[in-house]
Amino acid sequence: MSAQDAALVSELISRRAVGLPGNPFAEADARAAAAIAAGHDIIDLSKGNPDGQPPVFVQDALAQAAHDPGLFRYPPFDGVPQYLNAIAGWYEREHGVTVDPATQLLATSGSSVGIATVIQALIDPGDTVVAVDPYYPQYEGSTSVAGGRFETIPADAGHGFLPDLDAVDAGLWERAKLLILNYPNNPTGAVASPELYASAVRLAKRYGFIVLNDFAYAGLEFGEAHSLSLLETPGALDVAVELGSLSKMFMVAGWRGGFVAGNAEVLGAVKAVHRQTAVLASSVIQQAGAIALNSDQSTAKDLAVQYQHRFEVVRDGLDGSGLDVAQSHGGLFAWARIPGQRGRVDDTDAGGSGAGDLPNAEVEGAVTHAAVGVSDAFVEWLLNTAGVALMPGTCFGENGEGWVRISLLKHTADLYQAVSRIRRVLDDLR
Repeated sequence: MSAQDAALVSELISRRAVGLPGNPFAEADARAAAAIAAGHDIIDLSKGNPDGQPPVFVQDALAQAAHDPGLFRYPPFDGVPQYLNAIAGWYEREHGVTVDPATQLLATSGSSVGIATVIQALIDPGDTVVAVDPYYPQYEGSTSVAGGRFETIPADAGHGFLPDLDAVDAGLWERAKLLILNYPNNPTGAVASPELYASAVRLAKRYGFIVLNDFAYAGLEFGEAHSLSLLETPGALDVAVELGSLSKMFMVAGWRGGFVAGNAEVLGAVKAVHRQTAVLASSVIQQAGAIALNSDQSTAKDLAVQYQHRFEVVRDGLDGSGLDVAQSHGGLFAWARIPGQRGRVDDTDAGGSGAGDLPNAEVEGAVTHAAVGVSDAFVEWLLNTAGVALMPGTCFGENGEGWVRISLLKHTADLYQAVSRIRRVLDDLR
């Protein structure tokens, strides 16, 4: 292509596309791939990609659905009836919530499609979307696609990474059109309390905004933590919608199955956008998803126990290393404060200096990319010295600076090895 042709094409690209933030997960894949291509032995703990296989009965359901002539045709726009009924049954059994399959549910090709579609259905250019920082990066990206304004509420370790919504300036709520929550949380592992959801619903009704809860990690809480749906909150169906996903509960991320549930009027708008912009959820995936959701959910509970054990391997293995792991109550990740960053995660004084911390200068002096943030530099340094790939906390918002996310989706032996490598290089640095 000539320089003139290239310039012409460049001028035709929309400002919206040019202005979009990068995808941090694609960038993480590229970092790890480059290190592997260079001959390095890398343990990749940057991804939230399930490392096991679906329950056998779910695999069998998919295989059987693939031979069903009734599923060879395009599926209904809003979802296969069996799947929608199964979602409604799951809400009733697991959360005591009644939703109408016809008006309050939509089948999607994963919760990511749900995020984008809800935002497009609600947000006009200039409208404000509010999220809790740290946050899943797509919330900002999809807001950017819609032309919205993205604002955040900080959540910190001292409060268990749960925001105090009642302490937020009223001006933000007056600007807000959509509040996005995400519990169990990616990346922090926080689990919502009934009081948090009650505050969100009350504020939404007072100031006139919608609440969206990203419930992709439903059922993967640790110990006594309860799998709480936002829709359980009294009055939530007046102002709220919720996203669900088969990916994490049943280890079928590659199948792309999810749903949106909640307020019927909002669902009507979401369906209208979905019919124009999204690929319909696969009929065979929906059929297998119906079987999975109609089960007793014991396989998801077993996964939660497994992930809790993996979290404890990482937390206990890094104890005293200077890489300080925050307590998690569910999900697929450990959230860790890097050496030298504002004390230990269990300090009530955010300015404290925890035992085992390393001065910032030592961490930054061990890396070559001094121009980037501390989290980015630390991740790069660990990749080069320990052969362990993590996600820098800055991918999850400004409040993530000084933190890293560690995926638990590796076999326990790999996690032990990764922890050992990290400890070794931190001990050498110290």
